[in-house]
Amino acid sequence: MFDFDENYWTDRYQKGYTGWDIGYPSTPIVQYLDQIQNKNLSILIPGAGNAHEAAYAFNSGLKNTHILDISSIPLENFKSNFPDFDREKILKGDFFEHSGSYDLILEQTFFCALPPQKRVDYCKKMQDLLSPEGRLVGVLFGVEFDRPGPPFGGSIENYQDLFSNYFTIETLEPCVNSIPARQGTEVFVSLAH
Repeated sequence: MFDFDENYWTDRYQKGYTGWDIGYPSTPIVQYLDQIQNKNLSILIPGAGNAHEAAYAFNSGLKNTHILDISSIPLENFKSNFPDFDREKILKGDFFEHSGSYDLILEQTFFCALPPQKRVDYCKKMQDLLSPEGRLVGVLFGVEFDRPGPPFGGSIENYQDLFSNYFTIETLEPCVNSIPARQGTEVFVSLAH
């Protein structure tokens, strides 16, 4: 059993084992961001990695976007690639120790990086970080993997059971606009605080 800590993820970046990074913002997140009218929303992207979605959000006028990652490598890459992004909103740290209040938390490959036994803690922490009217929105893997993770998968039924204990489920359904390599394997989720 791995300890999925800073050293683990930094080692993955150093060795180039970053299969979760598609090199651009994922289509479901882009299409969701394109619908946001209130450009003042406070947004968090945990486990942001190279933060392609954050760059897209920022360039779309969502300037109150924050990224959080446990490894400094992708954060330093992001700083180099996006010098206009507010440095105070580039956060290094452990999600479970982070504090703040956000109107929107975007889920893109973070949930699947956590061992399944951390999922209840994930839900509790998300509740803690979301503002009273906040939402957790993004994509999850809707399949089980036949190899040790990460990524760790699951099913809509698993997620229904888990999330219904902590959130109002607005959307939990197969994702129709996944990137081609992930067609049929993703679930789109929108959860209200």
